[in-house]
Amino acid sequence: MEDRLRDFIHFLTVEKGLAKNTLISYERDLKSYMAYLKNVEQLSDWNKARRVSIIHFLSHLKDQGKSSKTLARHIASIRSFHQFLIREKVCDQDPSVHIETPQAERSLPKVLSLEEVEALLEAPKSNDGYGLRDKAMLELLYATGMRVSELINLDVSDIHATMGFVRCLGKGSKERIIPIGKTALAAIEQYLNRGRRKFATSKNKTESLFLNHHGNRLTRQGFWKILKKLAKEANIEKELTPHTLRHSFATHLLMNGADLRAVQEMLGHADISTTQIYTHVTNVRLKDVYSKFHPRA
Repeated sequence: MEDRLRDFIHFLTVEKGLAKNTLISYERDLKSYMAYLKNVEQLSDWNKARRVSIIHFLSHLKDQGKSSKTLARHIASIRSFHQFLIREKVCDQDPSVHIETPQAERSLPKVLSLEEVEALLEAPKSNDGYGLRDKAMLELLYATGMRVSELINLDVSDIHATMGFVRCLGKGSKERIIPIGKTALAAIEQYLNRGRRKFATSKNKTESLFLNHHGNRLTRQGFWKILKKLAKEANIEKELTPHTLRHSFATHLLMNGADLRAVQEMLGHADISTTQIYTHVTNVRLKDVYSKFHPRA
């Protein structure tokens, strides 16, 4: 059973080109599924898995307090895996065919107000390499709505200042071109002209755009530490995540009348329904404004 699971992860890596975090999620979900089949259902062959086996496994997860979102993710992983086993002629049936996916609760993303964004963008005060780098990163994130993983994987050549756009690789190595505003471009140019040389070393030549103090590409964890520090300096009490500026970017665009399809394109969402959650955020904001300012509210 382990060999078939390894084959599937290899297939997702090589042929599907899925992102590392997605691969980790698939492997984790399917390993727990396999462990349940082996230890609880006493199965040693994928071809012996039945619909009831999957239902028992999902009930087991539910008893552990797993959310409907987690259950839905496990079902998607299991379904993809069993379809792979049929294509590879390992199994002659797909026991996941008639398993219903639970309706996941959709929590509204947390966003910063315009004032909070302004305070965060102004938090990097110093004009040394660190301040210029941090300012450029925050301005670029808010200007484009990129994921943090996309930001830290940028190379210097991905910034096209004269054309006013950035090229980035999203999930599944899908390329997209995102426009950059003048403010973000100015911050990037300041960093490239005066800040980046503080980190770049002759020993460690790299094309990475954002570098750490060792002259290497900044990591996601490194960015997260910087964001928490700057949020504290900006007196932002809301709980921040690496996605907060991405959520704020999308919400503020829609609040100001941006087209939903354009926002979908900039965010790199394959399905517009993923982008539509931000319209709910703006509707909540409209209700707040109405309640606060309308004389008959």
